[in-house]
Amino acid sequence: MQIDPHVLFSEAYGRFAIGAYSINTLEQVLAVFQGNLAAEAPFIIAVSPRARRYAPAAVLEAIIHTASVVHPEAIFAAHLDHGDEHTCYEAIESGHFASVMIDASHAPFDDNAAITRRVVERAHEYGIRVEAELGTLGGKEDDVQMAEKNAMLTDPAAAAEFIERTGCDSLAVAIGTSHGAYKFKGEARLHLDRLSAIQERLPGFPLVLHGASSVPAAEVRRINLAGGSLDSDARGLDEHLIPQVAALGITKINIDTDSRLIWTRVHREYFRDHPDGTDLRVPGACFMAEFAALIAQRSIMLGSAGQAHAFRS
Repeated sequence: MQIDPHVLFSEAYGRFAIGAYSINTLEQVLAVFQGNLAAEAPFIIAVSPRARRYAPAAVLEAIIHTASVVHPEAIFAAHLDHGDEHTCYEAIESGHFASVMIDASHAPFDDNAAITRRVVERAHEYGIRVEAELGTLGGKEDDVQMAEKNAMLTDPAAAAEFIERTGCDSLAVAIGTSHGAYKFKGEARLHLDRLSAIQERLPGFPLVLHGASSVPAAEVRRINLAGGSLDSDARGLDEHLIPQVAALGITKINIDTDSRLIWTRVHREYFRDHPDGTDLRVPGACFMAEFAALIAQRSIMLGSAGQAHAFRS
């Protein structure tokens, strides 16, 4: 059952975070539903513009809808991730999304606010929620790319003004994470002090953390043993920090890289061990089971495990 993200965030705020999982394929969609159902966790299924081009959009949206029909007990919201203005309007009018993210964070403050305001006005006509972004994350994910040297933390005072000017429903903040497998390099760290200052300016307002995959070292090691060449220093968000950020207003945590790492490891190991293998369903089924297991475990760290029943009732 797809529900209003505002309902999810209102229940979660200060207590736990909702996992938002980026998907591109049938296997990812099914694993997200299966993993969250196993954990009895509400969730968000996130679709990027690049994923919509890959599938394409109508196919991917139909897969998500069909999965929700097959699993009517699932509590979720479908969300457009990192959309530009045009893509946001397409998603709004498609009727498949409960929320859209307009990402104009690369633009000057006034332009970002103006673009976001236009999307908010259109989305709210349809009863759809809008996530915006202020501040910039480094790294690369699909069409989003920013040099680490140009990443910029979210300014608390600017965040308060931005929300007042735009009327957005949630805000993605930059507090030190980045996109991709290499989230923290050198002295890079999570700025909990900055997050606390933002929450102080915006009490009760839903905040979003992008670039929050954990990048397990074991996955990186196994990929490299199976012929990969990832930097062994690749690291992500420490799972044990999740309760701290949830207490400071983070209600949605985006996870993408971890899924990609599992997909890469499963397929590299399968074809290494089965060089004559041609049945795509064998590694596909293995990937779904392993990604679903990671989601169920991650839901415990998010605090969302066991929370789905509250939304059903």
